[in-house]
Amino acid sequence: MTEKIGDADKDALLANGWTMVDGRDAITKQFVFRDFIEAFRFMTGVALWAEKLNHHPEWSNIYKKVDVTLTTHDTGGLSELDAKLAKALDKLAA
Repeated sequence: MTEKIGDADKDALLANGWTMVDGRDAITKQFVFRDFIEAFRFMTGVALWAEKLNHHPEWSNIYKKVDVTLTTHDTGGLSELDAKLAKALDKLAA
């Protein structure tokens, strides 16, 4: 079982544009792309990372925007898996 991350790790994620979800130990971020094709390309890359890590985001897509929320349900909050996936998403979106 994966363990929760500490405040310093959370702060590092927040410094990179992620925000805490009210009432949950979870982070969220909206990624905005040039068009739907770019958003879908991003989502495809995320799907590959999620499968590799066996850790899947909560997300939604409307046209060129992708809203992502990360948390680890097994631990009841943010874990190292969320930190790894968040870093991968940030790189994919760059």
